[in-house]
Formats: sequence, structure tokens, C-alpha cells
Amino acid sequence: MSTLRLALRPFLPADTPVLAALFTAAILELTGEDYDLDQQEAWAAAAEDEVAFGERLGALLTLVAVRAGTVVGFVAVKDNAHIEMLYVHPEAAGSGVGKALCDAAETLARARGTTALSVDASDTALGFFQHRGYVPERRNTVARGNAWLGTTTLRKTLGEEKARLQ
Repeated sequence: MSTLRLALRPFLPADTPVLAALFTAAILELTGEDYDLDQQEAWAAAAEDEVAFGERLGALLTLVAVRAGTVVGFVAVKDNAHIEMLYVHPEAAGSGVGKALCDAAETLARARGTTALSVDASDTALGFFQHRGYVPERRNTVARGNAWLGTTTLRKTLGEEKARLQ
């Protein structure tokens, strides 16, 4: 799957059901080493109300990654300064989708005059963001339904070093 060309495009309201399913699958299939089933289910519940989930994505700068006609990931950025969501389909994990989405978010933020980008990363995504130059600032405990999830707020200063990570 990773040898096929990846395309990024803006979110469309019609993407909502596919992105809600991808969001749920990514949480339930990729975060089990860091979160228990109650935490995963509480976290994934954010996509159960597809209308609200779609409205949330529509209110953010959301890009969708497509490979061979199949949606394989998405990133949603708030106020050109904070990555709200970055999710990759479990079958595409490790194939460069997350990198491409994060590169795009950083490029767009930089082009819009943002000097730093932050993210509240799950324990599962922490290493991914640290590898990209994001620096941990604080640990958080987030309530999701009846569960608590640990996350880390990280920040990356956006400079002109765009070739450094390629």
C-alpha cells in the first residue's frame, strides 16, 4: 500500500462517515499498548454523533489523505496553530501518511504566518511528534466520558528548515 501515490485534499462534509470510522478504527486498533479498552471506547465515542463530528471537522482546517481512491488518514488544525486531530487508518500506519499530513499542517501553518504549532498528543503518538521536533511542555489528564486519558502537550517552532525532515 505504501508504494502508491498519496494525495491530500480538503475535507468535504460527505467524508464524515468515512473519517468517523477511520477515527474509531485508529483508536481501537492502534492505541491498545497505551490505553485500556474503557479508555479507548470513551475516546472513540467522540465520533458516534457523526453530525457533530462532521461539524467539528468542518470548523477546522481539515485535510484528507487518499491513496488509490481510499481515505487513509486526516489532520485537523485549529487557528493555524494547533493540531486538533491526526489519525491514520490502521492498515496505512507506518506508511508515511502521518508524516505527509503533519508536513502539510506545518507548511500551511507556516504559510499563514504561524511561528509555532502545538498538539495534545496521545501516549501512542508522542514518539511520532517528538521525532518531528515537537518538544513536550506538559502532561495532561483529559476526561472522556467515564474515563481519563493521559496526553502530552508538545510545541514545535516553525522555521525555514522545511528540507530538514524530508
